[in-house]
Amino acid sequence: MLEKGLVQIYTGDGKGKTTAAFGLAFRAAGQGNKVLIYQFLKPPSLATGERLAIDLKSAGIKIESLDIKWDMGKSLSDEKMISQTRKAIREVLQKLEKLASDKVYDMIILDEINFCISKNLANVDDVMRIINKRNSGVEIVMTGRGATKELIEIADLVTEMKLVKHPFEKGIAARKGIEF
Repeated sequence: MLEKGLVQIYTGDGKGKTTAAFGLAFRAAGQGNKVLIYQFLKPPSLATGERLAIDLKSAGIKIESLDIKWDMGKSLSDEKMISQTRKAIREVLQKLEKLASDKVYDMIILDEINFCISKNLANVDDVMRIINKRNSGVEIVMTGRGATKELIEIADLVTEMKLVKHPFEKGIAARKGIEF
């Protein structure tokens, strides 16, 4: 339904990148657009509030996750997990490239893809192919810390979330319904 799809990036060390992308998804779906949200490092076993809400109540939004046992605290030091994750991400990005070029969805959100690229779990060239080969009516939204200069340069909108203060600094753990 979009006449011209743009490229958006939500990056930075502050909270709210995924939240902003999900807000866009609800807005787009509310206007009749079909939306795919692909969560790269949030496995299906992680019961995030946004995924539970979509599964129960939303029409026009599909959410998928990389089916791996990723642990943000441990997996980056596990070579076997890194290798498995790289392979899985590459396969998903190839699938997403086809979905974007065929305009199966009006908006495709690549949640945490910037982080994946910054940690060498994903190849920026694979993401660039999605952007460059997409149908002109497909909006691409990318979230995660560490967006590359290359992606920032081609994006139409870039928002950097800046951490000023966070409850984690006071020892307050992630809260169900707020951080996940």
